This record gives sequence, structure tokens and C-alpha cells, in this order.
Amino acid sequence: ILTALWASLLSVSGQHSPLTLQAFKSWTAGTIVTAEAVAQYGESRCFASEPLSNAVFGRMQGRSYPAGCRVPRASLRHVRLLHYDLDGNTRLGELVCHRDIADDLVAIFRELYRHRYPLQSVRLIDDFDADDERSMRANNTSSFCYRQIKGQTRLSAHAQGKAIDINPLYNPCWRRSRSGKVTVQPSNAMKYCDRTADFPCKIDRNDLAYRLFMQHGFKWGGAWRTVKDYQHFEK
Repeated sequence: ILTALWASLLSVSGQHSPLTLQAFKSWTAGTIVTAEAVAQYGESRCFASEPLSNAVFGRMQGRSYPAGCRVPRASLRHVRLLHYDLDGNTRLGELVCHRDIADDLVAIFRELYRHRYPLQSVRLIDDFDADDERSMRANNTSSFCYRQIKGQTRLSAHAQGKAIDINPLYNPCWRRSRSGKVTVQPSNAMKYCDRTADFPCKIDRNDLAYRLFMQHGFKWGGAWRTVKDYQHFEK
């Protein structure tokens, strides 16, 4: 009876079959769930951070957590959350970040969910083989990805898990070299570099995500001078 009840409460997209309560236990990011299912499971249980399980860490090894990674596994946290996508569906989401910002992210994403703030995708970057460009082109929100700044020994904020990129397709990273060459990341986001235009998910100083991250002490890449990284928040 319980299995049948949960199967009726949950729905998913694509080729997945109807799921039971196991959807919340296995927590496959991208799964669509109904409001009734969330109410039955408990919204508060859907927003949490915990140390990396062996299963999560196994997905990361050789990808976002390569051999020789200098960031201790114990310093990272797996964050579970709910989010609305751009079509208004409720989806399960997940990311890995540093423990220092885990509680901030749980609080921020819960508030975004309550305001039905759209996030197209919130999946581990490992689902994209830890390829930033692929993840950004898919408009995927993510945090930890170990990489060393070229020519330097210090680690980037993302490599430490202390930065997050929000809806990166609509909020690209834009820079112009001294020669005048313009580089946009992701490469398919040029039209979203015009921040005077009106389009979905645009982060500016009036945006809810911007205001929440500022309240929690983050810095915004959209305020930088030589590079404009509109998707980026770090602490």
C-alpha cells in the first residue's frame, strides 16, 4: 500500500519509471517530484548538508576530485536541496561545497525554493565529467570542482568549494583582453552579456539570489572590474 501511495505522489521526466519513497532516499538530482510528495516527505528534510558519503565521493574521484587533490575530503559537504526549474517543475538537486559555506547554501536555497526562484539544473559537476564548459552550457548550478589556477600554486575558490555558479548560461563570465579579444564562458552565452536586456534568470542587484548571497556575506563576480562573472558568488 505504501509503495503504491508513493508511486502516485511522485513523477519523473524522461524514461524513468514512477518512483516510490526511494526517490528521496537515493536522491537522484534532476528527478521531478510533486508538491504532495514533498509535503509527505517533509520539506525541511529536503534541505540538508552532510559529510561526503562513500557513494558521493566515489562519483567525484577522478573527476571533480582528481588524483593529487589538495582539498581534504573531510572539509567538503554534500548539500541536498529542492529547486524549481524554468518550467515550474520541482526537482531534486545536489552540490558539493566547502563546509564553511554549507549552512549558508542550505539556507539560501531553501529561501529560493520558497520564492519559486528558477534554477534550471543543480547537479554535481561530475555528471558533466567535471567539465566546466559542459556544465555551464547546460545552465547547471554547481560549486566544488578542483582545479589549480594556471601558473600559480594557489587554489581557485571553486577548487576549495567556497564559490558557486548560479544559472551560468544566463549569467556568463565575460572578459576582454588587452588586445580587445572577448572571451565568454560558456561559449553559447554571448547574447546574455548584454545586461540591459530582459531575459529569464538574470542576476543583477535587484535579483533575489543576489540579495540572499549578499546577506550571507558572499562576494559577487558581477561587481568585478576587469572580469564580469555574473554567475559567480564566493566567500
